[in-house]
Amino acid sequence: MTSAGVDEADRTAAGTTVAPVRDLLATAVAALGGTERAGQTRMAEAVGGAIDSGTHLLVQAGTGTGKSLGYLVPAVRHAVVDDEKVVVSTATLALQRQVVTRDLPLVADALAGELPRRPDIALLKGWNNYVCAHKVDGGYPDDEPALFDLPGAERAGGAEHPAPADGADASLGAQVLRAREWAAATTTGDRDDLVPGVSDKAWRQVSVSTMECLGAKCPLIDDCFPEAARQRAREADVVVTNHAMLGIEASGLTQILPPHDVLVVDEAHELTERVTAAATVELSAPSAEHAARLARRHGGVTTDDLDSAAALLGTMLEELPPERFPAGLPDEVRVVVGAVRDAARGLVSALKPESGSTPDPGLKLAQASVLALHDVAERMAADPTGHDVLWCTQPDASYGGPSSPRLHAAPLAVNGLIREHLLAERTGVLTSATLALGGSFEPVARSLGLDPEETPWTGEDVGSPFDYGRQGILYIARNLPAPGRDASTEHQLDEIADLMTAAGGRTLGLFSSRRAATVAADAMRERLDIPILCQGDDQLPTLVRQFADDDATSLFGTLSLWQGVDVPGPACRLVLIDRIPFPRPDDPVRSARARAVEEAGGNGFMQVSAAHAALLLAQGSGRLVRSIDDRGVVAVLDPRLATARYGQFLLRSMPPFWRTHDRSTVIGALERLDALG
Repeated sequence: MTSAGVDEADRTAAGTTVAPVRDLLATAVAALGGTERAGQTRMAEAVGGAIDSGTHLLVQAGTGTGKSLGYLVPAVRHAVVDDEKVVVSTATLALQRQVVTRDLPLVADALAGELPRRPDIALLKGWNNYVCAHKVDGGYPDDEPALFDLPGAERAGGAEHPAPADGADASLGAQVLRAREWAAATTTGDRDDLVPGVSDKAWRQVSVSTMECLGAKCPLIDDCFPEAARQRAREADVVVTNHAMLGIEASGLTQILPPHDVLVVDEAHELTERVTAAATVELSAPSAEHAARLARRHGGVTTDDLDSAAALLGTMLEELPPERFPAGLPDEVRVVVGAVRDAARGLVSALKPESGSTPDPGLKLAQASVLALHDVAERMAADPTGHDVLWCTQPDASYGGPSSPRLHAAPLAVNGLIREHLLAERTGVLTSATLALGGSFEPVARSLGLDPEETPWTGEDVGSPFDYGRQGILYIARNLPAPGRDASTEHQLDEIADLMTAAGGRTLGLFSSRRAATVAADAMRERLDIPILCQGDDQLPTLVRQFADDDATSLFGTLSLWQGVDVPGPACRLVLIDRIPFPRPDDPVRSARARAVEEAGGNGFMQVSAAHAALLLAQGSGRLVRSIDDRGVVAVLDPRLATARYGQFLLRSMPPFWRTHDRSTVIGALERLDALG
């Protein structure tokens, strides 16, 4: 891979000589009061070289590298000098907010005197993240519950937008009123600018989905916030979006991103999951009944066929086992789903507005719901092609599970979608702290559709500024029995209690299931005089804040804690991992993918299950060292990490901590750290 424009002569644009990436990075770092980091410089040069050569790049940048500057400086340089649009995608709306409100403006200010012009920056989110001016103005009828508010799927707020805490404007009516008052005054319409936030149900009263929007026929199109955001994105040099938007783009059904020449994906290890989630659909009797109600209420049509099909679907699903259907839906179920599809198709035709008629928002709501129902049912009722994974779930009252049986469909593979719709005809820069699994970029590259013979790519690990071997200990509890089907064993609970006592609390417990986290938290509350928080006790951001603010407090939880917690300092001295985080044996999508790999002659366990576990272990153990001053222990209470043949693959995916199986050594180290405060 060449480094054109990086190590070679300075590039000239519009009569202005532009410094190479290394010098621009130094300028930006100095302007921010920072110091040069070797890994950051290597990353910036690698990104610049990849963009110039048109070669896809996977770059692993460990925590503390400063990877945002590492990709933003060459991205901004390219966008301004070569006048080619760059799209930057982040895993979450929170990280998206950080890049667009802090990191990118700082880079733009620092390089303002070094580039021919200041870069134009735009933010782009999903349609319903913006206020609908027409809805706020009373143009839409009052909402029935949205699909995510149907019985059994109630949520107070999403992970990105948690509902206000109790006593803080918590009633739905008060939230809606405040959202409407804010909507009348906002200049951006961006949900993130509403502080404090409101629940999804309240936000629903001031926003619409893309399918529900009246589009160019809207009487307030000139005041449309999401359309204005898209227009800004079309004109900008650098557009910041998120993986959920990439998931929609990867479907190939609609183009929501402006044309661009370079795509930078931050936290790229999450991309395949986000694309899978965006392409996953579900069907239930309540969703069909909801569409029928909207059609009757806003379209004035009869829905007898859909009503009958929905009732039959509900009865059929009640008797269906909660399992995957490798050969497609059972024949009798496919017939019923086909009846739902046919009834919905008839309503789609019946709900078409007359040519030249005034746009009717209520009718648009009904059309959107019925069309979505039709598309889902058509996909599930189609003859099996092997492209989709189909399965059924039954009601689960634990932890807010659904109250009605549902059918699901997810793509068997998304690497082709990513290759064709996200990486084709542009340069992809994919970065994360965890891209080399088992010491190789191949597993992640394969999941992203990158084949060196068809789509040339390179991988580069620029390291980390942390000295993991001196800052952390990896303790593998080799003497414990291998985990079984139970959430926890007495031996494991004894080990947890002793380790937490030595650490003086200060523990982040990462568990393989919500049940395991709850069992362990309850047991430790009985045994130890240490404050223990458990996921589900409150909103996750509140729990993480409480954990960070009190050194003695410990926090137990599951998947969202493995990847989302950044707590440097003495509050986190011990990271507990209860077992190797293999996917559940009944995970329909991963089990189907493993079977497909095996049928193609590969190792399904290693390519799917072990790769999944390696990624989570890398992410989870990475919670320990978040700054150069952090010290502590990662304790894995699963002896298979040391004894199983696949253990070395998993260990090579984790930070290079000093390893030990000696319990007394670890207890002593934790006690000494605790004495330091």
